[in-house]
Amino acid sequence: MKKNLLSLALAAALGTASLPALAETWTVDNSHSTVGFAVRHMMVSNVKGTFDKFTASIDGSPADPGSAKISATIEVASVNTREPKRDDHLRAADFFDAAKFPLMTFTSTKVEKVSATKAKVTGDLTLRGVTKPVTLDVEYTPVVKSPWGKSVVGATATGKINRQDFGVSFSKTLEAGGLLVGDEVTIQLELELVKSDAPAK
Repeated sequence: MKKNLLSLALAAALGTASLPALAETWTVDNSHSTVGFAVRHMMVSNVKGTFDKFTASIDGSPADPGSAKISATIEVASVNTREPKRDDHLRAADFFDAAKFPLMTFTSTKVEKVSATKAKVTGDLTLRGVTKPVTLDVEYTPVVKSPWGKSVVGATATGKINRQDFGVSFSKTLEAGGLLVGDEVTIQLELELVKSDAPAK
C-alpha cells in the first residue's frame, strides 16, 4: 500500500511520463503465429517453409520497447515446406542436422524504437551451434483486449541471414550458373503475443 502511495505521489510530482514502464511478460500464442522463412530455388522461385514447434516471450512493456528482452526457441525438426522428402533432407546433416542440434534460439541484445509502431531488434541467433548477430525489422500493433479479457499485441518481424554463416553449407551449382539453393534466407515472423496474468519478476 505504501509503495502504491509513493508511486502516486511521484506521478503527481513528476508526471506519469517520467516513471518507467512496469515490467510485463508476453508469451506467443502459437495457434495464431507463424515462424517462417523463404529461400531461392534454382535462382527462379522462392520456396517458403515454417517451423511448427516454437516458443517465444517478451519481458517488457509495449509502451517502452527499448527496455524489452526477447527470447525464442525453435525445434528445427518441426520444419515444414509441404514436401516430406525435402523436409527430411533439411533435417539431415546437409542442412539443420536436427539430431545433433535440435534447437535454434534467439536472444535479443538491443531493441531500438523507430516509431510508434516500428522497432529494430538485434540479437544473437544460434543455429547448428553457431551464434551470430541478427537484426530484425519489427512492426507491432496497439494492444487490444480479446473477448476473453486478455491483453494482446501483434508483431511482424523480417530479416535476412546467410545460411553459410551458420554452417548450413550444402550447395550444388547449376549448369547454367547459380546455385540450386540460395545462400540468402529471408526470415518472416507473424506473432500474436498475450500478456501473462502474473507480473514479471
